[in-house]
Amino acid sequence: SERGGGGGAALRDAARRREARTAAALPKATVLDLSCNSLVSLPSDFCSLTHLVKLDLSKNRLQQLPVDFGRLVSLQHLDLLNNRLVTLPVSFAQLKNLKWLDLKDNPLDPVLAKVAGDCLDEKQCKQAAVRVLQHMKAIQSEQDRERQQKLQAEREMEKKREAEQRAREAQERELRKREKAEEKERRRREYDAQRAAKQEAEKKTKKETAQTRKPASSSRAPQPARHRHSWSRSVLRALLLVLLCILCSLAVCKLTELRHQPLCVSVNTLYEDVVAAVQNHKTLQNMLQHNSQQ
Repeated sequence: SERGGGGGAALRDAARRREARTAAALPKATVLDLSCNSLVSLPSDFCSLTHLVKLDLSKNRLQQLPVDFGRLVSLQHLDLLNNRLVTLPVSFAQLKNLKWLDLKDNPLDPVLAKVAGDCLDEKQCKQAAVRVLQHMKAIQSEQDRERQQKLQAEREMEKKREAEQRAREAQERELRKREKAEEKERRRREYDAQRAAKQEAEKKTKKETAQTRKPASSSRAPQPARHRHSWSRSVLRALLLVLLCILCSLAVCKLTELRHQPLCVSVNTLYEDVVAAVQNHKTLQNMLQHNSQQ
């Protein structure tokens, strides 16, 4: 029997959901009574009934209203008596035309329950509508402010990240610039050191060359004497050659048929004169020597 009862409840719930969907299929409806249907939730397209003026959802099992419930902008009369609602969606603040509201017999949040108050007569229900709308607008404003603050914080955080990124990039550029300058300075110093070493080596080489040339120049000092000896030998050779030529000429002019030639005659005469002069010179020397001995 319990199983049969559970199946009947499921059938009733399905029928109620079909009824709610059927109601949602009437976009031009202005008055809708869905009370006493044990509805647990409303279909997703229910809030498309933007022409609704009066809506009765009392005596159901609704635990929450759709998030976009505020789309029912034409709504003026709303009965939510005896459901299981704890809070209302923030979009409830958009029901600017709402004039009458009943939230009795719901396990409302204490703050919301205090704001709504009782709805025992027409006046109280109208006051409830005004107070709840103001309360929901305040909540919406607070959420909007928090959302704006969050967005502002996110923007500031993004700006901070961008600034940090720019600072890091600037530091990296400065570091690369400094490293480049240091590398340039290091290369300049290496070049200067190499240049100085080269100049020092050149000076040392010149100094060694100069020191090597000094002994060479001192050793070459006697060279003029050798040149003089060489010149004397050359002169002596020339004289000997001339003497040899003269002797040969004398031999030719004395011993050959050429002695009767004018040149040979002159040569022979010169030879005889020279011999006579030499003999006279020897006689003179002997006389002088004899006189000196005496």
